[in-house]
Amino acid sequence: MRRKPGAGSRATRSGVDAYLASQPEPVRRVLEVVRRTIQSAAPEAEESFSYGMPAFRVGGRPLVAFGAAAGHCALYPMNPATIENHRRLLGKFETSKGTIRFNVSQPLPASVVRTLVKARLRDITVARASSPARPTARKTAGTKKRRTS
Repeated sequence: MRRKPGAGSRATRSGVDAYLASQPEPVRRVLEVVRRTIQSAAPEAEESFSYGMPAFRVGGRPLVAFGAAAGHCALYPMNPATIENHRRLLGKFETSKGTIRFNVSQPLPASVVRTLVKARLRDITVARASSPARPTARKTAGTKKRRTS
């Protein structure tokens, strides 16, 4: 059965809700804005978890993840090139190879989140177009291979 675009499993959605509920109020508010911004920028993305953090996937490929740690929140674009290509946009935020850190007092603007998500969507589209289609194995229930000798 195929899921609607933008839908994660009920367990995943409730898991993300539980993750957010476990955060202190100011952190939760900031992360909820990040979550809604990602959902609006990539309505076809499915919620998931990656490395124990809320994440989004498109076509089975990681899009972005977000979370909170001691003293900061973070957005993980799942591709170091995304951070490098948007270095000027991210100038005032602390970054590393795969992480953009921000504080509750100075959250990542929704426009920046939207720009990064759109960039990741383009990355995924290009990657899909350039990679060969993977064959899918089909199994039919109750069908066994017969030996011919």
